[in-house]
Amino acid sequence: MPKGHIEHVNITVSDPARSAALFETLLGWHVRWQGPSRMGGHSIHVGTDDTYLALYTDGSDRRGQVKGVPLNHVGLLVDDLAAAERVVIEAGLKPFGHDDYEPGARFYFFDWDGVEFEVVSYA
Repeated sequence: MPKGHIEHVNITVSDPARSAALFETLLGWHVRWQGPSRMGGHSIHVGTDDTYLALYTDGSDRRGQVKGVPLNHVGLLVDDLAAAERVVIEAGLKPFGHDDYEPGARFYFFDWDGVEFEVVSYA
């Protein structure tokens, strides 16, 4: 049976540079690539050497996206939950849904475009 892992997730955002800067600060990631998209628009790939988020825009107004249609949230693993929460707050975003249960603690936040992220720590 094949084995694998998620290599990337591609999400549409209104400002890929702003989103990439958040993930660089929040997760210690780096921009792997950026440039014009094959389908028009612009993409920035931000992540590690092995995995990344593809942040895409075609310039359209993305307000009004509905949570869970079709994506519920993207889970992000951090080693310091309190420091991660400070980064989210400093970016002007609002953490919510704090919880601490086995196997770890977590909070959630919506980015500027309504995409929900879960930030979890098992430390």
